[in-house]
This record gives sequence, C-alpha cells and structure tokens, in this order.
Amino acid sequence: MGVDDLNTDLLFPALLTGIFCYLGAIETPWLFGMSGGFYIVGRPLIAGFLIGIFFGDIKAGILCGLAVQAVFIANLSTGGATNSEITYAAYGGIGLAMATTKNPAIALTLAILIGQTFGLIFYNGRMALYSFWNNRADKAANENNDHGIVLNHLIYPQITTFILRAVPVFLAIYFGKGLVNWLIHSIPQEVTHIIQVLGGVLPALGIALLMSIVIKNKAHLIFFMAGFVLLSFAKLSMIAIVFLAALVAYLYYYASAHSNGTDYQKNESSQGGTGSTDTKDEYEDDDLF
Repeated sequence: MGVDDLNTDLLFPALLTGIFCYLGAIETPWLFGMSGGFYIVGRPLIAGFLIGIFFGDIKAGILCGLAVQAVFIANLSTGGATNSEITYAAYGGIGLAMATTKNPAIALTLAILIGQTFGLIFYNGRMALYSFWNNRADKAANENNDHGIVLNHLIYPQITTFILRAVPVFLAIYFGKGLVNWLIHSIPQEVTHIIQVLGGVLPALGIALLMSIVIKNKAHLIFFMAGFVLLSFAKLSMIAIVFLAALVAYLYYYASAHSNGTDYQKNESSQGGTGSTDTKDEYEDDDLF
C-alpha cells in the first residue's frame, strides 16, 4: 500500500473524528445541548467507541477509550478554568492512537499531551474569541438588530468552535500519523515499555481521585474493597457486582434512615414530646452577658 492510498484511507476517519470532536464541545447545541454533546459524545469512552467505528476496529477503540476515561474520570472544571480539555484529549489522543498502534497506553499518553497543551491553548483561544462575539451581540441587541444577534450569538461562535476543534484534530490525525509512527519506532524499546507501565498506572490514579471526591467517610472504603475482591478473586461479572452493589446500597440507606428516625424519636421523647430545643445555654456566654 502506497502513501497516497494510506492517506486516502485515513481521510474519512480523521474527518469524522474532527467533526465529532466539535459535536462533543460543551457549547455545541446540535445534540440536545450539553446532554447529548458534552456529557455523551464528549466522553472518552463514547469517543473511543465512535472512533473505533470510524477506523473499523470497535474493540481497540473501546479499549483506548476506557484507558483515557479512567484517567479523566475525576476531571473537574471550576468556573471557566480547567486543567485539561477532555474532548480534545479524547478525540485527539484516541484518534492518533487508532491511526498508528491502537495501543491504549499510547492513546493515554497522547491524550494527556494533547489535552493539557494544545487543547488548553485552543480552549482559551475560543473563550477569548467568544468575548468578542458577545460584545458584538450586545451591541446588536442595543440596536434591536435581530439579524446581528443571530449571527454573533449563534452562527459566528459555532463557526469559531468548529474551526478550533474539528480542524486541529483532523490535521493532527491526518498529518501526525507519520510523526507518531516515527517517534514510536525511533525511541528505544525500554522507553516504550516504561510508557506502557505508566499508562497502566494512570487509570488507577484517576479512579483514586474520583474516590477522594465521592467517598466522604473512610468506612465506605470497605464497600470498595469488597467489590474489588469479588471482581478479582471471586471472578464475578460486572453485572452481578452491580446488582449486589445496588442491594447493599439500598440496605445501607434503609438502615441509616431507620437509625436517624430512632434517634430523632429518642430526642423528642427526652424533651417532653415537644420537639423543641432550648438553645439559651448554647448561645449565651457568662463572660459576655
């Protein structure tokens, strides 16, 4: 297969990957807004599935998507600030990996590189350009210019987003495949092995970050360890563990609610059944009054 044939075969998947990177943007309205765009198409796992369809290898795409999703599973954006652009990371990293080695570790490495460098550059550039369009939309609103409002509030921002998302991802996959292949074949085997080992550790780091956010009581780690034992040693399927987890969660919730109700009744009876609490001593201080 010649270079021209290879580029022809890569054109359509790279183009679709760039388009869906645009559709997964947080400001894209075409897939029911954020519900179908950012929160579904913009997720690395869904991106891996879609890119796997584009490149004709769904299994490899899902495996790459799983690796990237695990790392970014606890990725949070505070206000307008973010430490990594997850949509660029997903479609850029997974797309390049699928065009080259189809190795999840390579996809993870490329995703972090793209998401935390080029992704943030284009993300901040888009925000700066949006402020320009917003000023023009405000001016059009003050002038009762309906046509100007539509252009500056909808048309021009979406064109900007498409150019800053679809075009860079398409170019990175279409023209970056040769560079990535050259780098992979040029670096020593030991370095490639180190990248694969680190790539296997990073998903665990992402899950640990998620646990630090979700788990507020250290006693809840018991449930996590129980699930790990059932999966790793008892060899139960994920579906069976999900049903067991749902049952345990319901029992835990029921026991907690019943315990809280009993404590409330005890407090109420100890106060004469009035349900009121004398807070005079709680708020008064002999040194101040």
